[in-house]
Amino acid sequence: MSHSAENAPLPVMAKSAAQDWAQHMTAYMAQRAGFRLTESSVNPHFSPCVGRRDELANDGRYSLSYSVSGSVPLAQHPDAVRRIRDLLKERGFEVGSYRETAADGIDALLDAREPTSRYLVSAETAGGPDRLLLTVSTPCLLPPTAAGAAGTGSASSGPATG
Repeated sequence: MSHSAENAPLPVMAKSAAQDWAQHMTAYMAQRAGFRLTESSVNPHFSPCVGRRDELANDGRYSLSYSVSGSVPLAQHPDAVRRIRDLLKERGFEVGSYRETAADGIDALLDAREPTSRYLVSAETAGGPDRLLLTVSTPCLLPPTAAGAAGTGSASSGPATG
């Protein structure tokens, strides 16, 4: 990462908007892959941003890791992950990791990153043989109240979902 990118203002987004975007993105991924998400499996996890030298700012900056799973027969995991990969590529995400099988059988995995916003998205066989887990992770975001007080940051709505 360049020095200017390291010091660029953080994107501004309320926690509720970040969670709404992650929910919308995972629902869109599941729809494209042809399966339904299990609402009881939703797990939003907000955490404070930690700097390179383990410093914590006292301005409310945070990141979100949002996960949700759905029931998909194991034999269909490769096709579902392929469809999600195609969707993400259409939306400008760069695929970092991809597999459909491992040595012991079907074990789908997809990791992708949106280069401008730095959002991370993954889909993987996890939580049981019929479970496909979708995860969205945000970069460090600044809540609007902190951005207004600091006079920095840029409004963000996350990468386009469709």
